[in-house]
Amino acid sequence: MKHNVKLGIDVFMEKHISVLKGKRVGLLTNQTGANAKLISTIRLFHQHPDINLTTLFAPEHGLKTAVKEGERFSHMIHEETGITVFSLYGQSKKPTPIMMEQVDVVVFDIQDIGSRYYTYLYSLVYMMQACAKIGKKVIILDRPNPIGGSAVEGNLLEDDFKSFVGLYPIPNRHGMTVGELATYFNEEFSIHCDLTVVEMEGWVRDCYITDIQLPWIPPSPNTTNLDMMLLYPGTCLIEGTNLSEGRGTTQPFEIIGAPFINGVYLQDEINALGMEGVTARDISFNPTYQKYEGESCEGIQLHITNRTLFKPLSTIVQVLRVIAKMYPEELKFLEYDNLKHPMFDLLAGSDSLRKGLLTNQTDKFLLTCQLDSDKFIENRRPYLRYR
Repeated sequence: MKHNVKLGIDVFMEKHISVLKGKRVGLLTNQTGANAKLISTIRLFHQHPDINLTTLFAPEHGLKTAVKEGERFSHMIHEETGITVFSLYGQSKKPTPIMMEQVDVVVFDIQDIGSRYYTYLYSLVYMMQACAKIGKKVIILDRPNPIGGSAVEGNLLEDDFKSFVGLYPIPNRHGMTVGELATYFNEEFSIHCDLTVVEMEGWVRDCYITDIQLPWIPPSPNTTNLDMMLLYPGTCLIEGTNLSEGRGTTQPFEIIGAPFINGVYLQDEINALGMEGVTARDISFNPTYQKYEGESCEGIQLHITNRTLFKPLSTIVQVLRVIAKMYPEELKFLEYDNLKHPMFDLLAGSDSLRKGLLTNQTDKFLLTCQLDSDKFIENRRPYLRYR
């Protein structure tokens, strides 16, 4: 039986609209900002007589999440409303004074997927920082964590590895909602924004998105299904290597491969580890864009067999350790001139995992993950809104 959950947007429209009366409202959102009947928050706000919607803000991928990862896009005019849409993934990722001129309060309504790397979190942080600086309020319309709010896994990001795929020391899988995280960031990292979180009704921490009686809108172009999102806290690390993480296929972040890999051999080596909750299956694929576009690749698809036992980060650490041992000359970690550290290190939150993979010594990193996760679970406790 599925849980009946009332989203933050529906709670807000029923009970809290009065807080916006007489205010000029900015809305940071994308296509996931919609109520239980799939009516967009933009339309709900624009058509409501007591809401003066003046400004829209769009994170990475744009309002309709049609822009590919990493691609910048410009400001535009929203066709239906005629309202200016300011890009927070263009010339600046931070709201500028010009963007905030027609705003008294900013409402945030975007679906997260439960992992540290997801950039929507940091668009929210930058908005909170901007509003704190100029004395404007932020209201968050909370949404479920689709991979649940109980399991936590990963290391705490180190200060020298801060980036737009990780600004604060939270684990790879944090197990919090956006509203909970925003409150945590606001207090623990001294943002001091005037912040209100409109809570959901009926959500419980052990709910996956498939346990909830609500329609699902993909938050970004390569977000497909629950298995993909459960894998993502681990498989996103593949982005920092010369392995394909499945972009340009129908199974992004579920498959791993490259032209130099023998899929059957890799499958057998992975399955011989006896990892709980996951099985590898050999595959072949030809990406239509990104790494190895148009080339024949072999590799594995990771099938989750038990969601409760499955640990995404430790699984990928084991997979990468096997690949590093099988293909020591072929496996590379990507570096870019504009980045201080290899991309893999920014995603991993430190350089210890990469160094451990190069020396076939990852146990120390996994122990750090366990200690850091335990520490985070204690630190986050006062900020949990759903029990």
